[in-house]
Amino acid sequence: MCGAFGSCNSMSSPICSCLEGFEPKNTEEWNRQNWTSGCVRRTPLQCERVNTSGEAGKMDGFLKLSLMKVPDFVEWSAAQEDECRQQCLQNCSCIAYAIDSGTGCMALTQTLIDTQKYSNGSGVDLYIRVAHSELDTNGDVRKIVTITVIIGTIFISIFAYLLWRWIAKHKASRKKEKEILMFNREAHKKFPSEDMLGDNLNQVKVQELPLFDFVKLASATNNFHESNKLGQGGFGPVYRGKLSDVQEIAIKRLSKTSGQGVEEFMNEVVVISKLQHRNLVRLLGCCVEGEERMLIYEYMPNKSLDAFLFDSHKEILLDWIKRFIIIEGIGRGLLYLHRDSRLRIIHRDLKASNILLDKDLNPKISDFGMARIFRRNEDQANTNRVVGTYGYMSPEYAMEGRFSEKSDVFSFGVLLLEIVSGRKNSSFYHDEQSMSLLGHAWKLWKANNIVALIDPLISEPCYEMEILRCIHVGLLCVQEFAKDRPTASTVISMLKSEIVDLPRPKKPAFTERQIGLDTESSKLSQRKCSVNNVTISMIQGR
Repeated sequence: MCGAFGSCNSMSSPICSCLEGFEPKNTEEWNRQNWTSGCVRRTPLQCERVNTSGEAGKMDGFLKLSLMKVPDFVEWSAAQEDECRQQCLQNCSCIAYAIDSGTGCMALTQTLIDTQKYSNGSGVDLYIRVAHSELDTNGDVRKIVTITVIIGTIFISIFAYLLWRWIAKHKASRKKEKEILMFNREAHKKFPSEDMLGDNLNQVKVQELPLFDFVKLASATNNFHESNKLGQGGFGPVYRGKLSDVQEIAIKRLSKTSGQGVEEFMNEVVVISKLQHRNLVRLLGCCVEGEERMLIYEYMPNKSLDAFLFDSHKEILLDWIKRFIIIEGIGRGLLYLHRDSRLRIIHRDLKASNILLDKDLNPKISDFGMARIFRRNEDQANTNRVVGTYGYMSPEYAMEGRFSEKSDVFSFGVLLLEIVSGRKNSSFYHDEQSMSLLGHAWKLWKANNIVALIDPLISEPCYEMEILRCIHVGLLCVQEFAKDRPTASTVISMLKSEIVDLPRPKKPAFTERQIGLDTESSKLSQRKCSVNNVTISMIQGR
């Protein structure tokens, strides 16, 4: 019905079609559904062109037709598939071949008629010989186009993503710069830069510090979970965090309810960002996003000195050798702040809780929120806002607001006596005999019983002279008048015994209670007031 090189499929309409690589011999008849004239090749085979015109071309190939009924006139052989294909390719009269698992190779050398397409699982794969140009290169082209489109889409997506990230980062950077600019303006309003920081404020910029993303810090601290909280200070809570590169950090977050604010935050950034010393805690960066203000420091695994010194369980870990190393380290850090750094710094809040300890119990001075920068020609300054911790403040600073290097030396002296005695300066509050640790030490000094001040845990005869020298130096540091106190460099020389003959200390500050005087003045003030104990309320309409 379908003629030569036609294929019959009862399930399709029309039921006749030409084999691939062939076209209707008579198109008009074919359109009238008269298919008996059959089909002819669109392109002559390569072997036919060589035989007739001597023109060579690319090798012929085979197109695969699945589920086909093979014509009855075939030449059978036992050749395998590759051999069958090669035999048909070498024989120009072979126009098709098929492989049957039961009978072997079937070669067709005559015109194909009675070729039928099965719709069920019967039939075999029929390979029709066609010219090279008729091979299914469209499928390869489709594959190439598909792969090219996929790869192109991937590259375009990656490029678009990177461009989006860059734009987002650029916008975030511009937003941060704008926030920092506004922050700097706000800080400059609160900073009397000429009086407080001088020309050094312009030398240190917040932009020079690495800026951390709030989201990254929140992730590092498990959203600032309570389990990661290291402590709470006047500035706000401090959290332990771990960055993606396994680096441990301490995050100091300004609390909205804190008594401190933008002034202390900006001050700490300005001061410590340019300081590098083994006995100063290292500032890694800051975060300024919206209302968030955070400082990122290196993590100190052993927390602060007071956690060891005033803890009956941990105090045992601090033998005299470790305590002396801590004393020397604090002294070297203080000397660096006063003399060796390019900015002269007065810390103003030196105390045991602001001395952090690394894994080897080496001390690092921290918390520069109260620090002040001095010009090179300045020796002291005044402030209307006295900040710090009572018990560590020098008398001229606590009473008159005057501070200098000698103010820090006074705080260092208090700290030194606490380290030697193992007692807080404020632990004598309810002691009727002494107002403070300084008063207690002074009484023992005058009674020639200063050995009684030494912490029993470190009281060893082989170290006694060195400990007594430290107490002597401590008493020299806490003398009432600033002019009598040694400088930080002299303190270091004294501790190292480079200065053998130490001067006799004068009376320390805050050594006596004024209970009696206070009581008398209270009674006197009461006598000056009205003795009428009756109160009268007058109700008036508003």
